[in-house]
Amino acid sequence: MKIAFFTEMGFTGKIPRTHNNMRTEFAWMVALDATHYPLNVVPSERYDLGIVITPKNSPEKVELTQIRNFCDKVGVMQEGPFWYFQDYSLTNQIHYYNNLVSADIIFVHNQQDKTYYQGLTNHSDVRVLQSLMIEDPIQNITPHENTSGIMIGGNMKSWYGGFDSFMLASSVTNEIYSPQMGRRQEGESELGITQLPYLEWNQWISELSKRRVGIHMMRTHAAGTFALNCSYLGIPCIGYNGLDTQRILHPNLSVDDGDLVRAKSLLKKLWNDLDFYEENRILTQELYNKNYSENEWKNRFYNDFK
Repeated sequence: MKIAFFTEMGFTGKIPRTHNNMRTEFAWMVALDATHYPLNVVPSERYDLGIVITPKNSPEKVELTQIRNFCDKVGVMQEGPFWYFQDYSLTNQIHYYNNLVSADIIFVHNQQDKTYYQGLTNHSDVRVLQSLMIEDPIQNITPHENTSGIMIGGNMKSWYGGFDSFMLASSVTNEIYSPQMGRRQEGESELGITQLPYLEWNQWISELSKRRVGIHMMRTHAAGTFALNCSYLGIPCIGYNGLDTQRILHPNLSVDDGDLVRAKSLLKKLWNDLDFYEENRILTQELYNKNYSENEWKNRFYNDFK
């Protein structure tokens, strides 16, 4: 199957397996041996499937009728949480909706996104395109023997739920770390958080591998890479059930949205009970290999086309 991806990024070609910044959409392209095109570039060859990732801030750039001229089937991939498009202008909301219903396939991040889009559009083919890690750029990174502290998954904005994660982490330790994200607030480091500089993906995995526990109380459910990255490294992670990577890979540590009482109880047990910690450390790596390895991911993807 020949596959092409279409996004707002400005390059044409394939992503090498050793790319240092192997974000989710790059991992998909690598696993599928797909060619990437900018939205305004006309391919020189025909493809069995074209997957379009709608730009968050300019959905009007996507015209599926043009892409159909050189792709036998066209799929649209959800970008951001399922409700994000409702902050567009009304004209762009309608444009986005029309693209959904005219696509052959709607690809989404999570099971809850699937039921949402099925109900919204009555579309007959909505599929979960799981998040994925290509391990080649990080194959020499292994969990540290002497991990310490807690990595929280985002900054102090409602998009990331960073304040909730920070308050949970601070209930058991003062050694708290966080990545810098696009919505970073000034003064976050004054809370005692060690903020990492902006890092490429392989550098991020290296830093994450040094930590003992992950916390990501992010109500904005999308790709779920934080929980996925923790699982690959055998780091137990506390987060919300609505995110597939969290629920599938950290089943004992997942709570309903907003249930900080249970989240705090789980964290204290994880922090103080070595047997419980080891149980979840081993379990999450087993579940990663079973559900999110590249081979499993590809088998699942191609089986959907049989």
